[in-house]
Amino acid sequence: MYMDLLSPSERKTALSMNGEKLQKGAVLSRALVRTTLSRYTDCKVDPRSFEFKKNKFGKPEILWQSDDSRMEWPLHFNISHTSSLIACGITMDTPIGIDIEEKTRKPAKNILSLARRYFTPSEVDYLAKIPDPDAQHKEFIKLWTLKEAYVKALGRGFSGAPFNKFSIVLVAKNGIRISVAPKVLKDSDSSCDCLSENWQFALAELNSSHYMAICIEDDLRSSDSGNGRLPLGLKVWKTVPFLEDTLVSGSEAVTLIS
Repeated sequence: MYMDLLSPSERKTALSMNGEKLQKGAVLSRALVRTTLSRYTDCKVDPRSFEFKKNKFGKPEILWQSDDSRMEWPLHFNISHTSSLIACGITMDTPIGIDIEEKTRKPAKNILSLARRYFTPSEVDYLAKIPDPDAQHKEFIKLWTLKEAYVKALGRGFSGAPFNKFSIVLVAKNGIRISVAPKVLKDSDSSCDCLSENWQFALAELNSSHYMAICIEDDLRSSDSGNGRLPLGLKVWKTVPFLEDTLVSGSEAVTLIS
C-alpha cells in the first residue's frame, strides 16, 4: 500500500536498505511525508505526485515546476526518525527543522567527553555543573535535539553548521535548570556566516519516551507557553497513514518543556 505512493527512486532507495526493518522504516517515512504534505493542500495534490530535490547540503525540499499552479502552497517540511518513531514537521512560508531523540538513548562515550568534542565551552560548562548523571544525560539529549533542529532549519545539517560553532542557552527559572526559552548564540570566533539568532524553538516530550525539538524562523509570532499551550501555532498529530490520525496536542502524549 505505502510502496505505491513512492517514486521509483524512493522505492529503490528503500529496498537498498540493509534489513527488513530499515526498509519498512524508509517506506513509511516517505509515505508519511507525502500524505502529510497532501493534507496541507486539502488533498488537492495527490501524495504520489509530489517531486523532491535536495539542496547542496542534502536537505530535501519540494520541487515545484515553474508553471505549477500548486505554488499557492508554500510548504516547507522536515523529517526525523528513531528506531521507534518517525516525525514529520510541516510549515507554511517558513523553513523548519525537527529532531526527535529517545530519552534513554545511550551515547557510546562519556557525556562530557562527547560534549567537549561537539559542543561549545559554555554548553560543556553547563553540563559539567549538573551533579546527577541521569539529569546530565537528559540535558545533553535536549541540547543535542535542539541543535539538530536548528541546523536542519538552516538547511545545512551538521556538516554545514557544526555544533561547536553556536550555543543553545537553556534559561533557568526559579533556580531550576528548565528549558523555558532556548536562545541561539553565535560564538564570537565562529567562521560560519550562515548562523543567525532569528529563530524560535519548541521543546517537548512525546509519550514520556522521546524529546522533540522544532525550530522555525522567527516571524514575530507570539509564543503563549505560559498557559500550557504549545507555541508557534504547533499542532501534534499521531498518524499512521490511512489508518490513524489523532490530534494529541494538549494531551498527556505531548508534554511541553519550552
